[in-house]
Amino acid sequence: MRTPTVVDTTVVVAADYFQSYSVVGLLAVVGVLFVAVAFGAGRLLRPVVPTPEKLLTYECGVDPVGEGWAHTQVRYYVYAFLYVIFAVDSIFLFPWATVFAAPGYGATTLVEMFIFLGFLAVGLLYAYKKGVLTWT
Repeated sequence: MRTPTVVDTTVVVAADYFQSYSVVGLLAVVGVLFVAVAFGAGRLLRPVVPTPEKLLTYECGVDPVGEGWAHTQVRYYVYAFLYVIFAVDSIFLFPWATVFAAPGYGATTLVEMFIFLGFLAVGLLYAYKKGVLTWT
């Protein structure tokens, strides 16, 4: 009877290690082939009839008339920033809620949550004082 040596266990560990990567590689190849076949089939099956109307610049069903530049008011960007602030707030509240339930983290998590919400409240108050939240 032969006893296993260090070389035998190293080969087994390496084989298991590369087998998991081979599955990932095979899945990546199948994914790339799937996308390539889908694009190739679309290119072969689509009708190709170029007309002058199809070659025009097109944006959301509106014919291109006038200049390409359009003025946009800054307040829309401010609304977008306020949305991002509250979206980030909701992203942080869910992990805090799960950690809050863990033993030993309740008080610390609660204090951190209220500090974060305080910063958001100060930002909201600042936006309100500047008149950003009034619709004109």
